[in-house]
Amino acid sequence: MSAHCQVTGRAPSFGNSVSHSHRRSRRRWNPNIQVKTYYLPSEGRRVKLRVSTKGIKVIDRDGIEVVVARLRRQGQKI
Repeated sequence: MSAHCQVTGRAPSFGNSVSHSHRRSRRRWNPNIQVKTYYLPSEGRRVKLRVSTKGIKVIDRDGIEVVVARLRRQGQKI
């Protein structure tokens, strides 16, 4: 799962690249994945997450504690 966001679940989407002559070849659109380190005050440690830029906005909105709790409920080991 190379281009996969841990928070939002965004993954690559697929489609066609269409040239000027209208020939089609397959291509993929990767999400903008960043490796971010966040500090968890409740545990006194840092966690590394592979998140998309949309996932970073979700963490900023909801807070890292809420997001980590949600990920653990889904069964992800953090």
